Parts: sequence; structure tokens; C-alpha cells
Amino acid sequence: MAKITKIEAQKRQGRYNVYLDGKYAFPVAESVLIQFRLMKGLEVDKEFEAQITTADQIARAYSRMLDYLSHQLRTENDVIKKLRDLETPDEFIEPVLQKLRDQELLDDHEYAASYVRTEMNTDLKGPRNIRQKLRLKRIGENDIDDALAQFTLEQQLKNATKLANKLFRRYRSQPLQRQEQKVRQGLITKGYASSIYDQIKGQVEPQEDFEQQEKLLERQAEKLWHRYQRYEGHEREIKFKQAMYRKGFDLDATQAWIDQQDSDESFSDE
Repeated sequence: MAKITKIEAQKRQGRYNVYLDGKYAFPVAESVLIQFRLMKGLEVDKEFEAQITTADQIARAYSRMLDYLSHQLRTENDVIKKLRDLETPDEFIEPVLQKLRDQELLDDHEYAASYVRTEMNTDLKGPRNIRQKLRLKRIGENDIDDALAQFTLEQQLKNATKLANKLFRRYRSQPLQRQEQKVRQGLITKGYASSIYDQIKGQVEPQEDFEQQEKLLERQAEKLWHRYQRYEGHEREIKFKQAMYRKGFDLDATQAWIDQQDSDESFSDE
């Protein structure tokens, strides 16, 4: 049975060196010093020393996680990964997590709620994308559901309207039908339900610029009409119309262009 003969503070604040029978034995955190009531004259056997050493390892890992958590909110999965990056023994991970939970420093439910608030107020992602991000962070589905309850339909419509207007500006040089297809798909890609676009459609459709659309159709039509010149008559028209439709042009407008070509050709023949 050894006896503590000296406890001295290290240069690092909150850390101490413990001496047994006049020889350096082990370091401890201040919290461990208090927890085990270590003081000069206390007898320490091998089992007690092992308990102290284990508690100190947990205390050191806990201290490092306090620093890790001081910069921003983290998930339990984030903390576990960080502890493993620091080569913390697996048996110490759960005790560290529990200490953090007890101090309300680690709470996946609050993390999810905070994450959703931030995303819906600073970004234009829809709820499906937010859910996926939280799943990747290993947040439980119940916590995600509770957090997403903040993202009301009213807020979704507001954010989706902003996003749709932004997308319409991006695709303004394309045919109107293609613009709408792109915007609708863009909302879905960003995580909104397919029905959202129909609910905001009347508020976001751009005013049609007839002159721009005419020039766009004319330019594309001439290009495609020339491409299918090896076909004749009805077959050429069918392939041309199909290609124009795929490009997002209205079929009636496409037919009007064909009719104009026929009219011009007839006039030339006369």
C-alpha cells in the first residue's frame, strides 16, 4: 500500500502530479482530485490507482470535448467521431457522452431544432433535403420530425417562392415551357414536395417577353428545320415538331412557324 506524499500543480491549469512514497506516480485532473478526495497522506493501492487513472482519462477526454463543443453545436455522432479521431478507448466514450448529456451540452433533439431554424431562415432548401442532412448526422427520426414541425407550410411556400423566382431568372433565356419544367424540377431537387410549385405558380410565373420568345423560337426552329432537311413532307414536320417540343417550345407556336414557312415558299413560287 503506497501513500500520497506530494500533490503539485502542473504548469497546465487544472492538472496535478501525484507522488506516491516520494516518487512521481500519475497525473490527475482537478475534478478527479476532488472526486476521489486525494490528499497528502492518503493510502493508495493498485486497484484504487487504476480507478483514479481511468477517471482521469475520462476527465481528459471530457475536457477536450468541452473545447470541441465551445465553437458550435455538435451531434452525438460528431462527438463520437472526434473522440475516436483522438484515439479514445471505446470504453471511455459512453461515460464522456453521458457527462456531456448530464450537463446539457449534448442534445440531438436541440441540435435538430437549431439546424432546421438556421436552414429555413438562411437558406432555401426544402424539408426533404434538410431531413436527409440530419439523417447523415445520425439524428433520430423522431427528433427530425419534431424539428421539421417548425418548417410550416406557410414558411415552405415563402421560401419556395424566393427560390422559384431565382430559378426563373436563371432560365429566362429558355422557352417558357422549359423554364417552368426547370423551375419545377429545381424545387423538387432542393427538397420541396412536387405539389409546392402548383401552389405558388400564380405568384412566380414570369411575364412573357413575346419578342424574346419569338427570337428564341425563330433561332431554334431554323437550326432544327435545317437538321431534318433530309426528310421530306410530313415526316420532316413530325420530327421537327418532336424536337421543338423536347426543347420546350409550344406546339401551336411551332406549327405557326411551319405555316409561315409554307406561306413564304408559296409567295416565292408565285
